[in-house]
Amino acid sequence: MKGKWKITAVSVASIVLITVNIYLIEKKESKVERTVFVENWSKVKKDTITETIQTKAIVKPAEVHDIYFDAKKNDFRKFLVKEGDVVTAGTSLFEFTTTELDALKADLSAEKTAAEGEISGIDQYIAKLRAYQGNLDRDPDKAVIDDSVKQKLNIDITTSSSDLIKSNIEQEMYKQELEKSRLNEKVKMLSTQLSSIETQTSAVETTSEADGIVKNINKNLNNPIISIASANMGIEGYFSESEMKKAKVGMTIKASVPDLKKELKGKISRIHSYPAEEPTLTKDNRFPFQAMIETEGEETEPLLVGSKVNLSVITNEKAGVPSVPVGAVQQTKKPHVYKLTKKGYLDKQYVTLGLKAEGKQELIKGPAVGDAILMEPENVMKNHSHFITPVHFEQVKIKTYKTFTTREKVRYLLLGVLEK
Repeated sequence: MKGKWKITAVSVASIVLITVNIYLIEKKESKVERTVFVENWSKVKKDTITETIQTKAIVKPAEVHDIYFDAKKNDFRKFLVKEGDVVTAGTSLFEFTTTELDALKADLSAEKTAAEGEISGIDQYIAKLRAYQGNLDRDPDKAVIDDSVKQKLNIDITTSSSDLIKSNIEQEMYKQELEKSRLNEKVKMLSTQLSSIETQTSAVETTSEADGIVKNINKNLNNPIISIASANMGIEGYFSESEMKKAKVGMTIKASVPDLKKELKGKISRIHSYPAEEPTLTKDNRFPFQAMIETEGEETEPLLVGSKVNLSVITNEKAGVPSVPVGAVQQTKKPHVYKLTKKGYLDKQYVTLGLKAEGKQELIKGPAVGDAILMEPENVMKNHSHFITPVHFEQVKIKTYKTFTTREKVRYLLLGVLEK
């Protein structure tokens, strides 16, 4: 009887204890603190956040050079190339006769002299840019800029940082080098034409201005008489109206082609401001764009015209910034997260948000890198709540359990049963 009485007494006491605890926990305005069960959490990390436009595009020649023939002043003789032929700058394309060879020679010579003068001017301009760039590297405060350079840079050097000025100088030198390359090809073409005039008394050859492939020949002599597709490949695609608001010329692109192992890189070179088709109320507008592919000075696998690519246009990117998963931020009028403290509390911290992309959220202000953050902030009913985490049994050691006193074992057992 005594044994049964003891068992009954212990059972009743346990039920009363559990009932009282449940009442205190569930009672409104109870002083018993709620405990949050934390299963998912993350740390604030330094990360790179990249915002992109994802779209489909196609590989096409970067440029198409059209060649024209003046049938009123000249008599056509014959084509010197066929469709599909590979040509280089200076390759003879077709032959014609004219009675105005001397005048033509004078015009070509004048055009060549003008092109050479432009090249000389570009060299002088680039030299001034490099000189000013060197002065900036040595002493930005004492750097003196040539007036002609200052006007062409189109930037206020008195208010702009030296890094911004250097960036503008690099871009300007890149543009000038491209223009110089184009003029050199033109001089080469004109030299070939002049040589042709010198050696022939009545026949003149028209030469290609650039490297490429003969795309089309119009045997009816309608202009353009020949079209040459550039050997350099580019990428063409379309932006939607919403994408047009984010896209800008000069943005970096990354393209993956199914048959190529290496990812292609480049920059947006042109965006058409007018839709590809006449705008209507029933159709979504599409705006054509072109992108140049960068070779990076190494051999790349040949690209087939018409290859489909998956294109990423980088519209914004921040490297090495504090970030958390998007789901860790409570999106309210005052965005906040819950930080897991070493003392076992969940403390609300207001945050200033930055760039959001790829499931990551930049924190301009808020917890420090390395702080632990709750992944499900909507589950927290009260700030500064206690929290518990699940037991990872593979990490539990019997030795540690044996060090607990009987009182501690009972306390932790009841805590595990009663905590919410």
